[in-house]
Parts: sequence; C-alpha cells; structure tokens
Amino acid sequence: MVEVLKTGLLDTVQDPGRLGYAEYGVPISGVMDSYSAAVANGILGNSLNAAVIEIIATGPKLQFEIDTQLCISGANISPKINDVPITNNQCVFVAKGDILSFGKLLYGCRAYIAIAGGFLTPSVLGSRSMYQTITKSSQLSKGSKIKIAESQKKQSPNYSTVAVNDHHFNSEIIEVYEGPEFELLNQMQQEWLFCTTFTLSNKSNRMAYQIEETLNNDLQDIITSLVLPGTIQLTPSGQMMILMRDCQTTGGYPRILQLEEASINRLSQKIFGSKIRLKRKN
Repeated sequence: MVEVLKTGLLDTVQDPGRLGYAEYGVPISGVMDSYSAAVANGILGNSLNAAVIEIIATGPKLQFEIDTQLCISGANISPKINDVPITNNQCVFVAKGDILSFGKLLYGCRAYIAIAGGFLTPSVLGSRSMYQTITKSSQLSKGSKIKIAESQKKQSPNYSTVAVNDHHFNSEIIEVYEGPEFELLNQMQQEWLFCTTFTLSNKSNRMAYQIEETLNNDLQDIITSLVLPGTIQLTPSGQMMILMRDCQTTGGYPRILQLEEASINRLSQKIFGSKIRLKRKN
C-alpha cells in the first residue's frame, strides 16, 4: 500500500482512459499527457495501460508500506525520497517506510508517478481513471491508501535515465487540424487564428483550457454533435475553449479546430498564463 500523507494541488489516479462509452455520455478521461505517462511506465517495464498518479505543479507526500520501484516523468517538481533528490525518467528503488515528496516546479505542469505493476485502484468501466460521479473518489485525499503490487524485483535499481524531448515542454507551437466548422469563418478570422499569440486562462482545467484572447464572430450554434479531447470550440462571445481529457462527449458550439494527440500532450504541460501559437497541419 501507499499512504497519502499530504496532497498537492490536484492528485488523481489515471490510465489511458475510458474508451467505448461515449454513446452513454461518459468522458474518456485518462492521463492529460499520454507521452510522459508512457515514458514512466516504459522505464519500469509496465504495460502502457498501468495506472499512474498525475500531479499538477505541486506534488503530494506519499509513504510506501512495501518495497517497490518508481519512476517520475513529465514536469520536474524536484522529487525527493526521504528528502534526498531523485531524477526524473529514472527507475528508483523505494523501500518500506520511504517517503516521496516534491519541491519547486522547475519546468512543465504535470508529472506522473509510476509504480512497478501500476496503482491498483478499482477499475470502473474498464479504467482506473478518477472522474467525479463515475469513481468513488475524484482525487486523492490525505490519509487515503492506494493498493500496489508487491515488487518481484529484488535487484539494484538502474540509475540510467531516458532522454526526453525538451521540445515537448518548451515549444509554444500547438499543431492543429481544421475542424468541421472551420470554413464558416471568413478569411480574416482564419488568418487571425494562425498569426496571434494566445494566453492560457487561469480558468482552465482537465475538462477544457480557455483562451484569454477572443475572436469576434457571428457564427450560429450547431446541432449538438460529437466532440473529442482536442476539439477547439468557439462560443458566440468569441471565447475559444480547447477541450481536454475530461470533456463532455457532445457540444453545440462550432468546432473550428482539432488538436492532434501530441498537441494535447504538449498543451497539458503549459501552466496558466503560458503563451501558445497555433500551427495548421495539412
């Protein structure tokens, strides 16, 4: 077991998400940055479906009740074992009684804690991803305990690290495809989307990122239609909303653009107030 001694800003158990239930209105959910989560699981030799803990900007304090191995990937939030710094993207041995904690955010926004064998919270509709009204808890709480597998690996940990692409964290460029209603925008509006530097609003969350800059438009609402993580909706007020992993499954605002998977991952590593630019993909 792992005990939560202290929580961070938002700590949730996530895996690749809940697929195949959109027709019932169930969000996909899952890790916001699938790239970083896959790196952490891959280093440990886990299945890519293994559940991880996703943390934002500030981390929790966790105490381990059994021996295991862990790997932290994504944002660098100065992780430490028993107050001794450890390195991201590295397999680290953890002994019974050890405490994992975090410090200053050095880069990125979201980090992923992977454990050998994955975190074994209950699976609901084929996923362990936390989501309010679907799982018993929507986030970790102080004093809660999380089941993990007893480690079968007794060898010394491997202290080699995996190189991660800095572009994933540093680039302002977010690549997008034209959405179903893109052609409803006039030429000036279309050009504005790709020559403007946008600011991420502090109202952003796992459901949607909001953009501070607005696009004047007179587009009509559409018949309620399918939306996906990465869909950019345009409201009558000119607000652009980039739907993220916990988004609804249908919407009535024009879908002007669509992020590709790599762009969703990259965007999830931007803190509020960050600047981004959109780049059209053919």
